[in-house]
Amino acid sequence: MEKVKKSAKAPAGAKKVLKGEVLDLAKLVDYSEDSVVSKTIIQKETGTVTIFAFDEGQGLSEHEAPFDAMVYIADGEAEITISKKPHRLKKGELIIMPANKPHAVSAVKKFKMVLTMIRS
Repeated sequence: MEKVKKSAKAPAGAKKVLKGEVLDLAKLVDYSEDSVVSKTIIQKETGTVTIFAFDEGQGLSEHEAPFDAMVYIADGEAEITISKKPHRLKKGELIIMPANKPHAVSAVKKFKMVLTMIRS
């Protein structure tokens, strides 16, 4: 599984994330060959919202988090495994990963997701 690369610069045509502006999710982060790319768009003590782009075959290995996290699939297809149970998600679907349960993410096809983590 590939380590996540933070987006070094905004993709072509993308704007800096500004409050009160309409944003095109597809343009916030680009796919990168053999990589996972991420861009945090909200970061607060109480939680974060991060956009990810996974190339096909890439993923995040099994890990746990001390708080719930919601994953929304914005494009493509992913497999999200929670406590050894795989879930296949496609564009427009979401799943909540419970706190303190092992989970992993894998790109069945290249996909983009929004990860919302609430720290409470």
